[in-house]
Amino acid sequence: MTAYERPGTPGPAAPYDAVVLAGGAARRLGGADKPGLRVGGRPLLDRVLAACATATTTVVVAAPRETAHPVEWAREEPPGGGPLAALDAGLRHISAEHVVVLSADLPFLDQATVRRLLDALRTGDAPQGAARPDGVLLTDPDGRDQPLVAAYRADALRRELAALAVAHGGVVTGLPLRRLTAALDLTRISDPVASFDCDTWDDIASARARIREHGNVLDEWISAVKDELGIDLDVDTGALLDVARDAAHGVARPAAPLTTFLVGYAAAQAGGGPEAVAEASRKAVALALRWAAENTPDAKSASDAG
Repeated sequence: MTAYERPGTPGPAAPYDAVVLAGGAARRLGGADKPGLRVGGRPLLDRVLAACATATTTVVVAAPRETAHPVEWAREEPPGGGPLAALDAGLRHISAEHVVVLSADLPFLDQATVRRLLDALRTGDAPQGAARPDGVLLTDPDGRDQPLVAAYRADALRRELAALAVAHGGVVTGLPLRRLTAALDLTRISDPVASFDCDTWDDIASARARIREHGNVLDEWISAVKDELGIDLDVDTGALLDVARDAAHGVARPAAPLTTFLVGYAAAQAGGGPEAVAEASRKAVALALRWAAENTPDAKSASDAG
């Protein structure tokens, strides 16, 4: 099992859209509602939507459901018509030059990987004046292409979808995705973690175990809480942990959660944002240190302070 290390999560600078295919039959899961299966307390679909949260428009091709992030809904005709039909339906709702195309079962996809795909698509390795690639996709640990973890030029997808439709009586229903990708000029990036998808119950169990590995569980928990509470805020987790540690050691153990709650409340009162959290944390740490200093053997009593 590859060790899971979550990179940072800055989003792409240039506009892009996202199409998420979430309407598969999940036969290897016994027909379970795969997008709704929870990993780290969050549905798989919500985890993928968090990774592409910086998209201008996100289209989910599936029957509508409640999600943690706002999306547009589309449906292939007929429902269950396969990935090419679903992709075609999703592309009809977007207008950006670049589109990220994702499956709904990627527990370890994050915004940094999405940015990496888009950066590679925009810059490419082509010589000056040469055409850029039609798409950039991830490959799994065995070197297999993962065309549903990829960034594409939307016009290239539409061009090849139209060509396939002409060749097959005006429809692409039931055609495999490789019929499309085989006609594209693609760049490949190896990423054994972000390309991990959940096709079986063993995959689900493996994903649930990975996020609980030491060193990853805290970031996963914070991400899950922010999604659950609808908070889009990146703060210095280390500073908050310092507040909790100093309050617990210098005052009493129950002071740790209560103090961090009050830090958050004070930051909200001050207008919110990372700077407000940092300032409230600084004040709380300073107070905890002063509190603890009064309990040292050589500390002066209040009456001795001059």
